[in-house]
Order: sequence, then C-alpha cells, then structure tokens
Amino acid sequence: MIDKFLDSLPQCFVMLDLFAKAKERTPMVVVCLQECERMNTLITTIRTSLEDLDAGLKGQLNITDDMEALAARMFINQQPDLWVKYAYFSLKDILTWFEDLLMRIAQLEEYQEEMIPPKTLWISGMFNPMSFLTAIMQATARAQGLPLDGMVLKTTVTNERDPANVAEAAEDGAFVHGFTLQGAAWESGRGGEQGSLGEMVPKELTPELPVMLVTAIERALQVTVGYYTCPVYITTLRGGTFVFPALLRMESEDTDAKYWILMGVALFMQPE
Repeated sequence: MIDKFLDSLPQCFVMLDLFAKAKERTPMVVVCLQECERMNTLITTIRTSLEDLDAGLKGQLNITDDMEALAARMFINQQPDLWVKYAYFSLKDILTWFEDLLMRIAQLEEYQEEMIPPKTLWISGMFNPMSFLTAIMQATARAQGLPLDGMVLKTTVTNERDPANVAEAAEDGAFVHGFTLQGAAWESGRGGEQGSLGEMVPKELTPELPVMLVTAIERALQVTVGYYTCPVYITTLRGGTFVFPALLRMESEDTDAKYWILMGVALFMQPE
C-alpha cells in the first residue's frame, strides 16, 4: 500500500508559479489558490508520513507512535488520523478515499491552468465548497455594484445528467455537479422545462442529481413558492457537515414542503 500510494501521489502545486499567474485576484482565483495551498499541505503530510513509515519498517528509523497509528489504520483500511487532520469530511475507506483524492487533484490541475473553473465544477471535490459558492456571490455583487450581504444563491437543476455534455461554462454563475439525493428522486423536465422532486425509485437510495446552475441574485428576488428548501451536506452524517440550502422545484406550487421534510430529503456531496 505504501508503494502504491507513493507511486501515484502527484507532486505539490508550485505556489510561486500560481501566484505569478494570478495577476488579478478575482474571487474565483482566490478560491483556486486557497484550494491548492490546502492540497499541498495534505499531499506533503501523506508523502512524509508514508516515507517515514517505509523507513521505519526497513529499520532505517525508529518506529514512533505516529508510525504505529498510521500502519494500524492502513491495516484495517481506514483513514489515518494524521491525514484526516489536514483533509476534508469523508466516510470512505482508505483505498476509496485515495482514489477520490487523486480525482480532486486532477480537477485542481485543470482549474489552475488558466485560473478558471472547469465548465462544470465537481463541487464535491473541494476542501471548502462554500468558498466557491461565496465567490459566485462576490463576483455578481461586484459586477452589479450590489452589497454582498444582500445576495443569495439561486439553484436551478438542469436536465443534463452527464457533466461531460456541458459544452460551455455558464454566462452567469457556474455549473456544478456531484450531488446525490436521499429520500426522493429527481424527475427530469420535458420540453426544456425544469424537473422536480419525485417519489423514490425502489432500490435507488442515492440517485444523482443532474448538473446544477448556481447563480447569485438579490434576496428580494428569490422565489420560494413551489420550492423545497433542501439542506446540502457533505456526508450522510449530516450533523457538522452542512454547506448551504438549495431550492429544489416541487411538482406543483400547491405541494406542501412538509412532506419532503418528513421524508428527510437532503442533498449530499458524498453518498458514502
């Protein structure tokens, strides 16, 4: 496992190059820099701890308590506490977690190329998803000369279920994906209309939500009638991992949102 992890773990981002590339510190650029810095800390921690453990097992270093703890967690396929300290909320086992980490790094590599987010961002792959959503509000507030504390997020679920089919970035706001539903299903709209919440499909416990368009509007313009205020969490533990409330369209304006509340409907960034 040590050899596998070390062989596939990419190098850290060169922050001096990124700061030189970031001539204009727009909200989206700042998010990219912050994410790369946090990823560097995690990559360094993983590489250093694995190299020390490898040297300890070979008798080149004395085995420390941290090395023993790391080896014990790897042996039972669980995330090491030392890595969790610098990582993100996740309930995955260590092998699945490491694959997830490589996907996060790959997205950051794409993000930092031009300091522009991908056409549709895998928001679940960020350390701080709310920082990206706040950047959307900041960018809109600056462009329209509006106060930031008067802005709210507007969520529009598209009918595109495959993020790879998104050809262009959103003109306003950003396309994001990586959400799964619990307690309901999502019924796609017809004729270009937006879809809506629907009853769960048997054996589909965590259906994926289509690509979502997130924009920022003035609080007074937010329409809530006919929408369910759905809490978005990072993991299924819910508590302590809340991100933001997303408005999901209900089938009819007359539908009572209490029904979906009783069903425990929520969105998650990590279904495991």
